[in-house]
Amino acid sequence: MNPRITPSTAFLLTLPPLLWAGNAVVGRMVHAWIPPMTLNLLRWVIALIILLPLAGSIFRPGSSLWASWRRFALLGLLGVGLYNSLQYLALQSSTPINVTLVAAALPVWMLLVGRLFFAAKVTRRQMIGAVLSIAGVLLVLSRGEWRHLVALHLVPGDLFMVVATIAWSYYSWLLTRPREPEDIRGNWAAFLLAQIAFGVMWSGMFAAGEWAIGAPPIIWSWALAAALMYIAVGPAVIAYRCWSAGVQRAGPAVAGFFSNLTPLFAALMSAAFLGELPQLYHVAAFALIVGGIVLSSRH
Repeated sequence: MNPRITPSTAFLLTLPPLLWAGNAVVGRMVHAWIPPMTLNLLRWVIALIILLPLAGSIFRPGSSLWASWRRFALLGLLGVGLYNSLQYLALQSSTPINVTLVAAALPVWMLLVGRLFFAAKVTRRQMIGAVLSIAGVLLVLSRGEWRHLVALHLVPGDLFMVVATIAWSYYSWLLTRPREPEDIRGNWAAFLLAQIAFGVMWSGMFAAGEWAIGAPPIIWSWALAAALMYIAVGPAVIAYRCWSAGVQRAGPAVAGFFSNLTPLFAALMSAAFLGELPQLYHVAAFALIVGGIVLSSRH
């Protein structure tokens, strides 16, 4: 594989972080209009409808999907159900900048999850990088004042995002142990649709529980409808397709650095649309997180 980054490859790897940052900002914008679990359910129902014409044949009788339903049920739970639901739940009390910065420590959590559950080796350089990145996350959680950590001064959204990132780490490690039928895994639309189908079931159960405990009513508007279409088409379908194509061209090691553009885009969008200006500790936290990731990724 030639890792040289062409303009088209750079575009493929830059667009997903931009869309994912928009997902965090939009999730914050609509948090008072729709409960988080319901938002996640509607998002993936729309994405499922969009993908049906492209890969709906996987649901036919005798499809290889049914022999691997347990695998896709687990992937759907972690990647579609838990991660996204917890992200929208986090945005109820946290900001898009904080949420994306906490999520930027994903490579570090992947090291820890890989070592604990998948017998992956961790080098000294990776451990130092992990310490730096975790320090960045703690800086975000403490709002730039370390005394807040001693007083456990955390908003629920920050903790929800930590749990979401751990779930995504486990999901990512499962993807490195492919057990899916080749006819599905080799087709990006089929592979995503199979996960979404089961993810919608999980999301439906979470939304049902949300309404059972007394969720506030949905405030319907054209703005909410536009937001739903954006998070379903952009961060879900388009971003996944571009990211897969970009990774195939440049390789996962190079592509991983592009994912850390998400907090920067989120900071710019938050300032533009929400009036939530980034603080100095956000800059310091991002530097620590990226520094740790770069150090742990070097050979």
